[in-house]
Amino acid sequence: MQISVITPVFNGERFIESCIRSVIDQNCPDVEHLIIDGCSTDRTLEIVKQYSETYPHIRWVSEKDKGQSDAMNKGIRMARGDLMGFLNADDFYEPSALTTALKIFQTLPEPSILIGNCNVIDEHGKLLWLNRPDTMYYQLLQVWRFKMPNNPSAYFYHRSLHEKIGEFEVEEHYAMDYDFLLRAFRAARVVYVDETFGNFRYYQGTKTSHNVDQGEIWNDARRIARKYAARAGPLYRLHLSLGLMVLHDGLNSLQPPSFFHRVKRRLLRYVQTLFDGVMQAAERVTE
Repeated sequence: MQISVITPVFNGERFIESCIRSVIDQNCPDVEHLIIDGCSTDRTLEIVKQYSETYPHIRWVSEKDKGQSDAMNKGIRMARGDLMGFLNADDFYEPSALTTALKIFQTLPEPSILIGNCNVIDEHGKLLWLNRPDTMYYQLLQVWRFKMPNNPSAYFYHRSLHEKIGEFEVEEHYAMDYDFLLRAFRAARVVYVDETFGNFRYYQGTKTSHNVDQGEIWNDARRIARKYAARAGPLYRLHLSLGLMVLHDGLNSLQPPSFFHRVKRRLLRYVQTLFDGVMQAAERVTE
């Protein structure tokens, strides 16, 4: 069983070497590292070429693309592995992450998605928090309440999953991971292990931080969640509608809440907690 690690990159000279070394240092004989460059204008390609001349598990292509999702799809088509993982250019794996994942996959049905924890760090490597994700579908639909797997360095899956759900949505330039996970959770066996697989660098100037700062991340999340809740059925639509109502209530409470408002909010959250229990029970019945 082989694992394909795909790294989409554009002008990533600051951290691309760390990313490449992270895969090399796994000492995993069953890995290929595919680097999909979007015609970088800095030293990214120079660094990639230098390492690919020494390490045959590295393959790369450099050409114009339609964005990160398009680059990820190119990597999927190039991949030879049975398993897939994505490692962004400024992120890196924990030691032995790949061998641990490969060992676990020996026991999993196909298709499965294996999810671990992720360290969220700043640009200097300081730990900000540990992402220990929730892994039920109703939770994934409300990422403003629950913890989704927030970086692909912390999950791997069977390549055959793409035969069931297709590739990444090219039109999604920020929330492509979220859109993919919502499809993957419905089509694959979801397995969580309390192991830390990846490290996600979160700092000012990145695409992710810009999206968060502008508030667009919540607009994307609401739009995509509505789309998939509608497909999942009336129970999911109703649960999501309640979650959006509570979210809207919280985001628009700029003034100190009145007594009526406080009672309303508490009642909504009580109903929401009861509904969470219903959703959890429903999903466990269908496992």
